[in-house]
Amino acid sequence: MPVEMLTYAELGDRLKISPEAARALVKRHRLPRSRSNDGKTLVQVDLTEISHSPNARASQSPGGDHLVTALKEHIATLQADLLELKAIAGGNRADFERECGRTNKLLAELLKANIETATAREKAARLEGALSTVRPPWWRRLTAFTQIPLETVWRRTLPSSVLEVGAASKEDRAPV
Repeated sequence: MPVEMLTYAELGDRLKISPEAARALVKRHRLPRSRSNDGKTLVQVDLTEISHSPNARASQSPGGDHLVTALKEHIATLQADLLELKAIAGGNRADFERECGRTNKLLAELLKANIETATAREKAARLEGALSTVRPPWWRRLTAFTQIPLETVWRRTLPSSVLEVGAASKEDRAPV
């Protein structure tokens, strides 16, 4: 037979195969190709040299149906398990949200306590500074420089009648 110029579709019709299979066959046999004016690929082929017999599809065995039903049942059980796990995850999510809210409340309380502590420390420092600037009473200043005990100063400055009354009252209080 002479060499013919055929498109993939025409070659597929002659060999009773699909155009894609014809294209693969042309690539496998490395047949010369060229483009036509309409953009389709033309193949130079001598059909007598190509000994191609299309393989018939093997029919499915009845055992395949059993396999498909078993797989569908397994898919159904997996989907049921997935629904159960989603329900559990939803409960865990609710617990997580509740704990996040609780944590946020505790952090707010902690920040408030820190602010109150800092405020109290500032106030204590301010009061200590004010206290250090206050002058002691005149009699403390007087005794601080002289290093004389306070009772000695009293005895010298107070009249003796007051001191005797104070001593008598101490004797009255003493247990017998």
